[in-house]
Formats: sequence, C-alpha cells, structure tokens
Amino acid sequence: MNAAIVSGTLPWYIARAAGLVSWALLAAATLWGLALSTKVLGRRPRPNWLLDMHRWLGGTALAFTGVHVLALLADQYTHLGLSAILVPFASSWHPVAVAWGVVAGYLLLAVELTSLARARLSKRVWRRVHMASFVLFVMATIHGLTAGTDTKSAAARLVALAVSTVFVGLTGVRVAEATRARTAEPSPATARRELLVNR
Repeated sequence: MNAAIVSGTLPWYIARAAGLVSWALLAAATLWGLALSTKVLGRRPRPNWLLDMHRWLGGTALAFTGVHVLALLADQYTHLGLSAILVPFASSWHPVAVAWGVVAGYLLLAVELTSLARARLSKRVWRRVHMASFVLFVMATIHGLTAGTDTKSAAARLVALAVSTVFVGLTGVRVAEATRARTAEPSPATARRELLVNR
C-alpha cells in the first residue's frame, strides 16, 4: 500500500477506533455505575475496587475521547477544524451527528472533573452533575450511530441495542428505588408532628 495513502488515512482510522473504544468504555462505566447504585449486585458492603473500577472506566473513556478528537483534527477526510470540534452545529460534515458528540464530550468532561473534585463539592452539586451521565450515554450513542461509519453494520447496531436495553432496564430500577425511598421518607410536617407526639 502506498505510504502517502496510509499516512493520509491513518488519523481517520485512529479517530474511528478511538471513538468505538471510548463509547465501549463509557457504556461499561455507565452500566457499572448503575449496577453499583442499584441493588443488583447485592446489599452487602462492596470492596473499594468496585468503585475504583467505575472511576477508571470513566477516566479512560475521557482519555480515548481526547485521542478521538485529536485524530479528527489531524484527519484530511472530514476536515474538521477546532470550531467544528468545540461548537455544536459548526461542522460542515454531518453537523447534527457531530453536534451530538460535541455536547456529549462536554458532559463527559464535566462528569469526570466533578468526580475528581468530589471531596471539595457538596453532595447535592456532585449528584446533580453526575446525573448528566444518563443524558451523556444517550447522546454518545446517538453520535456513534449517526456519525460513525463503523456503526452502520448490523452487528454494531445489535451491540448498541443490547447495551441500550440493559441501560434502560437498570435506569428503570434506579428510578423505582429512588421513588420508593422518597415515598418512604416522612414529610417535614409529619416528622415534626411525630417528634411532638413522642416527647
């Protein structure tokens, strides 16, 4: 194969590979986090490495996203400039599909940075930002299916469907548990009334 052709297309292949790996790591991190936050792994205390694995998956997904972005900037096929990478809908190449990825990238960065700074943030702030992981996974999946040339195959779409089905199922369990816990908690007025009665 001609060396010029290889050198010209190498960034495109790197971008595609890094994008697929990044999505796989993000999916694993999301499903792992949902498994930890629900009771599907049991109610017993869990070893610290389970949470460390979740953090490692998210951080590695961010690293491969960085490789994906840098390779796209060097690619001569899509001709994506810095503005197309940073600004949604600024790309002339599949602007909507790329926009999904741009926003997903910002969400991933926000989730990972707040996770690193969790000890310095209030639990409410951290939780609200971390809830963006749900939207992040959806956006990253849509980006991969609409912009990725490797995701047009039936096998890739079946994998995305299977992972998304597990994601929806675990999300349903998570929402049901949160609703049940909220319903079980007494209202402030009820709590005050019970306190007065028990004096």
